[in-house]
Amino acid sequence: GENLLQILETRLDNVVYRAGIARTRRMARQLVSHGHFTVNGVKVNIPSYRVRKGDVITLKEKSREMVVVQWNTDVLDRTPPPWLEKGDGGFTVTVRELPLREHIDVPVREQLIVELYSK
Repeated sequence: GENLLQILETRLDNVVYRAGIARTRRMARQLVSHGHFTVNGVKVNIPSYRVRKGDVITLKEKSREMVVVQWNTDVLDRTPPPWLEKGDGGFTVTVRELPLREHIDVPVREQLIVELYSK
């Protein structure tokens, strides 16, 4: 169950949402799909891309000028979880470590999901 939550938490679109670059997960998914992010310097447009420890996610220079992105980073003021580190004015996110269950604040009982799919 914890592995399932860890996999979902380390998706690229979720990391963009958690870092406060996108207002919602849907917006994060769209920003990633439109190719606004690079992971370790390589353009990635797959929202389900799994980030690893040490990966650096960067918003492209041209995308930083978007009004929506600027509003999100200025107004939302969302603090990233302890396993993420923001830098470069909030437009760069580094994965310091993989998330632990204590860092995942989703109100779900993962054991029930595992029991459902194990039938």
